[in-house]
Amino acid sequence: MDNNNNNSNSNIRGMFEIGDALVSLDLAERFFCCDIDACLGACCIEGDAGAPITKEEFEKLKEILPVVWDDLLPRAQEQIKEHGVGYLDPDGEIVTQIVDGKNCVFSTYLPGGVCICAIDKAYREGRLDWRKPISCYLYPVRVKKHASFTAVNYHRWKICKSAEVIGRKNKVRLYQFLKEPLIEKFGQDWYDELAANCDLYVKTYLED
Repeated sequence: MDNNNNNSNSNIRGMFEIGDALVSLDLAERFFCCDIDACLGACCIEGDAGAPITKEEFEKLKEILPVVWDDLLPRAQEQIKEHGVGYLDPDGEIVTQIVDGKNCVFSTYLPGGVCICAIDKAYREGRLDWRKPISCYLYPVRVKKHASFTAVNYHRWKICKSAEVIGRKNKVRLYQFLKEPLIEKFGQDWYDELAANCDLYVKTYLED
């Protein structure tokens, strides 16, 4: 694909077209770098539903449950025993169970009150070879599959304001911060094309 032509179309339509995906310009325009000391892992707590998961991830969560079980909150363990690891939300999508209308059942707490993913914790400790569901890995980007295209958008939320501040300070843009999960989701070639378009867009429209 010709990057110059793609960038011109992106500017008109407010998005990048990468394969069958329509990607928000926010990935190039927004700075982002997680600041968990400020937000305390609020993305694992706040919200009215669990994290979106695929059918394959639903089965994977059941498979890895014994590995993370001891890290889960007692109420989360009860919820899983009674209702399983996930459920269908009002839109018919599979999501992880939540506790008390907020915490994902796979959340755990560190000293000081920081909430983290128990699955990611086990991965970092070498107890699992799977990091977490892709929707969690990609956050704050959300991916929605439609009939003829895939929408890739930045979920703007007040809890991530500090991440935007740190990202700007460190000059890390959203597409750069999410390089690894974007590659896991879409592949290296797809990401390379996105990065080329973002770089050109930044140099053309955002830099003095």
